[in-house]
Amino acid sequence: MNRLKDIFTFSEEYPLIFTQINFWIFFSVVYFLYALLYKKRHLRSAYLLVISLFFYYKTSGLFIGILLFSTVNDFFLGKAIYHTTSIILKKVYVAISVILNLSTLCYFKYAYFFTDSYNTLFNSNYQVVNYLASWANTWASVDYFTVDSIILPVGISFYTFQTISYSADIYRKQIKPLNSIIDFGFFVSFFPQLVAGPIVRASEFIPQISKKIEVTHQEFGKATFMILKGLIKKMIFADFIAVTFLDQIFDMPGMYTGFTNIMAMIGYSLQIYGDFSGYTDIAIGLSLLMGFKLPVNFNAPYKALNCGDFWKRWHISLSSWLKDYLYIPIGGNRNGTIFSYVFVLVFSFLGTYAAFGHKVAFLTTIALAFILIITVFNKRLAWHFNRNINIMITMLVGGLWHGASWKFVIWGGLNGVGVVAYKYWRKISPYEHSTNKLIVAWKVLFTFTFITFTRIYFRGNSMEHIQQFYDTIVQNIGWSSAWVVLTQYKVVFITMAIGYITHWLPNTFKEFIEHTFIKSHVILKGLAAVVVAILCYQTYASDFQPFIYFQF
Repeated sequence: MNRLKDIFTFSEEYPLIFTQINFWIFFSVVYFLYALLYKKRHLRSAYLLVISLFFYYKTSGLFIGILLFSTVNDFFLGKAIYHTTSIILKKVYVAISVILNLSTLCYFKYAYFFTDSYNTLFNSNYQVVNYLASWANTWASVDYFTVDSIILPVGISFYTFQTISYSADIYRKQIKPLNSIIDFGFFVSFFPQLVAGPIVRASEFIPQISKKIEVTHQEFGKATFMILKGLIKKMIFADFIAVTFLDQIFDMPGMYTGFTNIMAMIGYSLQIYGDFSGYTDIAIGLSLLMGFKLPVNFNAPYKALNCGDFWKRWHISLSSWLKDYLYIPIGGNRNGTIFSYVFVLVFSFLGTYAAFGHKVAFLTTIALAFILIITVFNKRLAWHFNRNINIMITMLVGGLWHGASWKFVIWGGLNGVGVVAYKYWRKISPYEHSTNKLIVAWKVLFTFTFITFTRIYFRGNSMEHIQQFYDTIVQNIGWSSAWVVLTQYKVVFITMAIGYITHWLPNTFKEFIEHTFIKSHVILKGLAAVVVAILCYQTYASDFQPFIYFQF
């Protein structure tokens, strides 16, 4: 009883995380009650809304107020967008929705980033103050909230993009607004994907709210398979190699050889894939058990043949969201806009200033401005520039979405350069359409290597750590001790090898395994679940390992 009390009351010591036994006790109780009332549509939505809000409260405490703020605002703005006949007013309401959502996101996520960038640029010393907390303390006459720091609410980047898509889809006449705020709240807060995605479009999820729920034998089998697969990815191919190898290397890269740092980067690519895709696999499985389908978020990304192909396979819900709600509206591959040009000039200056200092920043910005001037008179150059500028903007914003730091912007920019460079390379490459297995393998290896080594900007604790990592590789590769490293961490490297081999297996073989599991007897499914549970908890770390994307 005490454990149930801890699970169903707020406590930082007992988070509801997919890899914690507390979550599965929680879900078992929730699912049992859901089975009694899922046929009653309105009661079902209300029940799942309450459960989802409670789940978020267990994860983020009083930050649930931010989620409710976004939900209420966009529910009524959606109605206003739909019912007004004035095009101008429709655009105003959409703008209000975007501004409110992005302002909230920026306040909690980017306050330090903007303040630090301003201080660096103008040599000032402004400090971040949580004015919202100060106002709440004054209003309540109690010093309950900390005013000298701003804490990032879990999942705010995900549900912010979902509510923006709702308003935008109504404006585009792709959906009609929901009549019930309970249904809308359920859409925004649906707990399996609330804190780390996938990002669910209103046009994809809302039609499912009113449909008849019926979980077939095949769907139950697929859901179970997805959950077990997600647990294996997260607990074995992510947490185990992180705790036993990766974390200690990244904490002090200069203490190890360049070879060890390279192996850590290769391991990190497996860790972040296992961590994030593991979460979404479990989220998809849990949702399917309740009769709801979430979008596929990963499609064997390390089989990608080029950088553009990788971003069609990795975090698909974010990539497609940025394409439909940012890339195409600012001009796509047809033309640039004033927004495009100003954005690139400002970001190029600030980014190069943060990375290389004011001299490089001024030279880079002047060079870009000069190119922009030339494009006015040279249509061919303008065509090339405009086709690629919006790709770079999308990738830079994608990088910034992941984290409030210039290292994330640089990471996004490097991936943008990779996408643009391939667009030109494919026009002259004699192997572009080759199906030779060696050539295909080379493309996959080259793309994987590029993605892996740009990720140091994603994983590195600071720019100094990142520089130390690269310096170590160049100055102290340490081939002579490579065998010692391989034998010392042989269990880790065997695990990594198994992870990558299973990732690169043919899709037909993976589908065969999935279909075999789905068609198997329920007893065999239960035995498989027991084996996976034992296997996962044999590698379970004593230190709590949150999902990486919780920080976004």
